[in-house]
Order: sequence, then C-alpha cells, then structure tokens
Amino acid sequence: MKSAKSTFPLLEAASELQLTRIASWPRLRVLAWHGEVLYASRGYTLLRGVPADPQIPWSTVGYFNPAWWRRFSSSGRLTCRLCRDGFHALVALSSGHLVAAVPGAVITLAPGNEEFNVTHRVDRGTRPLNLTVTNRDWVFWGEYFDNAGRDEVSIYGSQERGERWEVVHTFPKGTVRHVHNIVYDQWDDCLWVLTGDYGNECKIIRASCNWKDVDVVLSGDQKTRAVALVPTREALYFASDTPLEANYIYRLDRSGALRRIATISSSSFYGCRAGDALFFSTAVEPSQVNHDRNVHLYGSLGGRSWTSFLAWPKDRWSMRLFQYGNAVLPTGDNATDLLALSCVAVEGDDLQTTLWRIIDPAERGQIV
Repeated sequence: MKSAKSTFPLLEAASELQLTRIASWPRLRVLAWHGEVLYASRGYTLLRGVPADPQIPWSTVGYFNPAWWRRFSSSGRLTCRLCRDGFHALVALSSGHLVAAVPGAVITLAPGNEEFNVTHRVDRGTRPLNLTVTNRDWVFWGEYFDNAGRDEVSIYGSQERGERWEVVHTFPKGTVRHVHNIVYDQWDDCLWVLTGDYGNECKIIRASCNWKDVDVVLSGDQKTRAVALVPTREALYFASDTPLEANYIYRLDRSGALRRIATISSSSFYGCRAGDALFFSTAVEPSQVNHDRNVHLYGSLGGRSWTSFLAWPKDRWSMRLFQYGNAVLPTGDNATDLLALSCVAVEGDDLQTTLWRIIDPAERGQIV
C-alpha cells in the first residue's frame, strides 16, 4: 500500500519505530477505541470497525438527527469544515452505552437504539472539546467557550451512563478561561484536568473521580497550557498548546518530576497510545512564533526519544473559516499495533482516515 504523497519520509535511523500505511477511508473521522473496536463517524452517522481484521467491514452503529441545515452542510467537504459538523468526541461504556459530543449538544445512545438522544444542550460555546469515562462508567466533560469575561467554568458528570448530567465541580470566576480536556488515569484511578489559557489559568490538575479532592499539580505559564495528555504506568506525557512560545512534549513522572523531552513544531491538540507506542500530533494555526505550515505526527516507543514520522502540508483554505490543519488521534485504550488518524485541512489526506501498522524492528520495549 503506497504512502500519501504529502507524507515526509520516515526517519528510521532516529527511532526504533516504523509506520507502514495499510488502509485509508475517505470522509471518515476517528473517535475512540474500545478494545479492538474502533469507532469513527461520517457526518452524523457513527460507524464501528475492527481494523485488525480487514474481513470485517465497517458497520453502522447509530446516527444523530441534527438541524435540517446541518444535514446539508455535513454533506460537502468544505461546508462540513466551515460548520464544524459531525461527531467530535465519543466514549464507549462497558454497559454498551455511547456518549458523544456534537455541535450544540452532548448526546447518548442506549444499547438497542439507533438514534442518539440529546441529554444536555450546550448553552456556552459550541461543545466540549473532549469527553472521558472512568472504569466505573462515570462520564465527565468540561465547558469550553470563549469566556472573555472570565466567568465561572463548570465540569459536568454523569453516573447514569450519560442519561443525566450534574455539575460536579466549578472553577470560580477569574480562575480559568475554559477546560481543554479531562483524562482518566487507569493506573492512579484519578482524573487529569487541563485548563487554559494565560498565566495562572493554565493548569494541570489531579482530581479524584468523586471530585472530593482537586489539587493543582502544575500551573502558571505556557508550558502548562495543554490539551493532549497521555498517562502511562510510570509517567504522564503531555504536549503544550501555545501560539505564544515554542512547543514541547513533557514527561511528568509519578513522583512529580517534570522534564521537557522533545521539541515539536507547533501546538498539539491530540495524543494517544497505540500498543507500546506514544503519539502526539501538531496543528497549523496562526502564530507569531510557530511558523511551520505542516501538520506533524510525533511518536516514541519508550517515551524518551521522539521523531516526526509523518507530515502533511496545510491546504490553501482559510484557517479561520475552514479550520486549522490537524491530525485527529482517537481516544480510548488501544492495545493493538495499529495507529488510526484523521487529517483535516491538509493537502492529500483532507477529511480522510488512514491506518498505519506500527513496526518495531528490535524487540518491543515497555513504556516507562
């Protein structure tokens, strides 16, 4: 299977990892792994596939019925990008329920149903950036809106499989601008909350799953402004998200020691694990500091040596109207040797999902 024309050559000498492109699907956006099952969407239809077995085709799981005009806008490539259509986040619960974020709403699909129901209308901002689920099937998301007045910001949770929501924590007025992400940490059975955007608003917070203990671990500058964080057994890895300074990948070990371990080309919005490998992607966004016009995928087998494996040039369409160039990485626990990603606003692979096999020429190590 040939690689995308927009992909830079792999830097095999700098890393133990190699990536081989094995499949691609147009107009498909990856969302989340659940075991060996990968969930993805095409517009407002949710699909499920088993990428490890090419004999099993993608199947329809359910759909969301949006406003009439979004049915139209989601059908075209540029109108879909302009209107930020479709599914943007999803978590799969052990009960079989699925909870997702779409423009203007958080929605839930119960087992046996085909149509997602709106369980929360988003009245500040368009939607949460991310959702997370714990090992108890508790689901959480944080408010993401412009918040120029720095009003209080809430985190919502559901212990009822996404059917009902309540505010579980509120940041007081003036303390944060909005919530970038909440990530469940299976090794510490806790939540990591990432907030932005300036000064002490940039926080990395550890919270117990019942929200009785909420402790700021890092804060105060642009290195703690992050959206993407990936826990491992021994450490947390996160990538900064700032247009104001150079961006880096950091390692925060379980003892609290923080190290800057790699330079990246621009802000990062997505990170994931795939088997024993870690990945972060970068966005192309307007910046006086970050000038690279390519979306990059950075990867590491051991978490210490990082390489830019793949890159896609930003396409010619306006970033403000038709989105930043980006490579979307799925959430969830992926124990396979497969990496799935979806590109947007790039040349060659725009609104396309590609599947890559992760190859370790040497004996596969363990992330520490």
